[in-house]
Amino acid sequence: MAKGYWIARIDVSNMDGYKEYVAQNGAVFAKYGAKFLVRGGRFEAPEGSPRSRNVVLEFKDYDTALACYHSPEYARLVAIRSPHAESDLVIIEGYDGAQP
Repeated sequence: MAKGYWIARIDVSNMDGYKEYVAQNGAVFAKYGAKFLVRGGRFEAPEGSPRSRNVVLEFKDYDTALACYHSPEYARLVAIRSPHAESDLVIIEGYDGAQP
């Protein structure tokens, strides 16, 4: 079964306020078995419009990735984060088929 992923791009406008979201998101992500593959770090954006922060989370499958996002626990975190950051998020099913 293919894994599920969150691909997030974030611009933080108030780091002090955003820190509360970061401090509380670990428990929610752990509940859904999420694993950070990318959490900030250096990047180059040769195409498109970048944001200042990039995050990729891996879940055991697509349905779990969706369930985490739509959970009441994560909705509370969105309310904490929203005043302090602007973000784009894609929830996507991974590919586990044949490779070229």
